[in-house]
Amino acid sequence: MPPVWRVGTVTVPPAAGVGQNAGMAAERKRRANGEESRLKIIDAATQIASERGYEGTSIKLVSERSGLPASSIYWHFADKDALIAAVIEHSFGRWLSNLGAWVPPRDGADRREALIETFRRTGRAIADAPDFLRLGLMLTLERRPQELSARALFLQVRRQSIEQLVQLYTRMFAGELDAAAVRTLSMMAMAAVDGLFIAHEVEGDSVDMNAAFELVGVALDAVATQLIVQQGGASAGP
Repeated sequence: MPPVWRVGTVTVPPAAGVGQNAGMAAERKRRANGEESRLKIIDAATQIASERGYEGTSIKLVSERSGLPASSIYWHFADKDALIAAVIEHSFGRWLSNLGAWVPPRDGADRREALIETFRRTGRAIADAPDFLRLGLMLTLERRPQELSARALFLQVRRQSIEQLVQLYTRMFAGELDAAAVRTLSMMAMAAVDGLFIAHEVEGDSVDMNAAFELVGVALDAVATQLIVQQGGASAGP
């Protein structure tokens, strides 16, 4: 029953919905505070995992970096594995947001330039949100008796990315490449992204990622042309 207000000897009931509205406002504030804490934890875990890797990340370090008690971290995440999985998911979401939706080339537009621009955008998006790829590749190369949920999530994210490439290239090469060729092209594109990212992690800024991703676009156009020729399409250029 909602509270009543007494003014002198007169009992005044609250306006309709006052109690409910106050309760809803309090719930919204609680949720907002909870989401703020969750993001703070993820940001701290992202920094530490980037510096120390999966094994070097601990709840204790995340607590110290975030300024939140361990109990708050465990309230949001069951364990370190679940936290790292959230880091990968959050970073992948940022990458997708930065990448943006694919815009089909205009009629008569150069497909080679469209491929190059696609890889330019991919490179910029990875530069802005590299954590899911860095952590995911490290976890992918590890073999453990029990599969980590963070590793499983990255492999799921990777499969999702490949399927998005398949859809993109299916539209881009409609009527020229069959499904098998499109998948081959997609796998090669993903392998190139992996390789360039690892090269940059090893060699640092000596690897010009912008120029490298443009070259990948050029190379992929050449591969696509060769696949078209193999399928009996347009003749190869000189």
